[in-house]
Amino acid sequence: MEHDDTPRPGWLGPWLKGFPALQPPLRLAEIAQRGWALADLPTPLAVVRQAELAHNIAWMQDFAAARGVQLAPHGKTTMSPQLFRRQLDAGAWGLTFANVHQLRLGLAAGARRALIANQLVAADELAQLLALRRRHPGVELAFFVDSQAQLDLLAAHWAQLGAGEARLDVLIELGDKRCGLREHGPALALARALQTHPALRLRGVGFYEGLQVLGESAPDVALMQQWQARVEALLAAIEAEGLLDDAARPLWLSGGGSALFDLVAPVLAGRPGRLGLLRSGCYVCHDHAHYGRYMKAMDDRLGTPLGAPSLRPALEVWTQVLSCPEPGLALLNAGRRDLSFDQGWPVPVWHGQGEARRPAPAGWQLTGLNDQHAYLRWDPAECDGPAVGERVALGPSHPCTTFDKWAWMAIVDEGDRVVDALTTDFA
Repeated sequence: MEHDDTPRPGWLGPWLKGFPALQPPLRLAEIAQRGWALADLPTPLAVVRQAELAHNIAWMQDFAAARGVQLAPHGKTTMSPQLFRRQLDAGAWGLTFANVHQLRLGLAAGARRALIANQLVAADELAQLLALRRRHPGVELAFFVDSQAQLDLLAAHWAQLGAGEARLDVLIELGDKRCGLREHGPALALARALQTHPALRLRGVGFYEGLQVLGESAPDVALMQQWQARVEALLAAIEAEGLLDDAARPLWLSGGGSALFDLVAPVLAGRPGRLGLLRSGCYVCHDHAHYGRYMKAMDDRLGTPLGAPSLRPALEVWTQVLSCPEPGLALLNAGRRDLSFDQGWPVPVWHGQGEARRPAPAGWQLTGLNDQHAYLRWDPAECDGPAVGERVALGPSHPCTTFDKWAWMAIVDEGDRVVDALTTDFA
């Protein structure tokens, strides 16, 4: 029977890769009713494991609460309204975004507090931000500033827009290797300039340490001691000069990517009158290599029992063997269009499905990706390889740039049954 495969907002259907081409479209909430197993869905297919997802969301929320900070997960990781909702329902303070487009989607998903951990400079961004604030009364928003040039641009845009409303909140960003002020003096001068700015009000301070992390405890501990000294020096000067409006309290202090959050949290927590906002995002699905290495170092510092990692990889991309053209080589039907490769090659995780699913042999290794092919290699003298037609699950290294390759993902239980789904919106 022929089905209408015209894309429909809010529906899953044959226009999406990974959806059964001969099945009728359905609403997201209806997918569990189909009773599908992974084997019923075509490959390549992005999959999120239900138990690991639930564990990660709960674990990270507990981690933040135990350390006296609030969780403001970075939404750019997944851009999934269903995952935004799960994070907020679990107790997240709000969400973080990289731009106004992402913010719009987060507010539509229910966020009522948000950070844009980036600089805004364009007139249309300012206009959109004001429109969103009107559309969502009571929402609390702030974005990053790091130069007098940016302040001047936004003052000019404000005048052109004829904006006669309350000023927008901003955080001064301290930085290294990316955006952000490098020195204390210019940062303090910016705080002083915000006192009389027509469009902007100082709300706090933000930073990002992720590009400096090594994944080795001694240098990473020293790194965060340096960050703490910089942050404390600026906050002390702001307080000494009375540069924070009483109406803008508590002061927002935000930091943290997904590689070093155990050492970032103590920098954010502490004195009364501060609200520490931890921006980690990748924790929600974690990964199988890049952040897994950082998490091992964190587990060592946290004293996590051996064999019980704090965060668990939840994201997989299922593939199928197309060809074994020579000994020790299999070509899989997924590639750069389906999997991240910016932080290392994906890792073979499983082969077989359902009751037959078993871990991939340790000798299997992915050595490259084309647009639509993955190169799986092994030493035939040490282990067997997969057969043509067999299914192989790959675990991404760095989840962010796998999420943006999929408009939907199946959520599966431990028996590989499809129990839910999520959508993403990177358009």
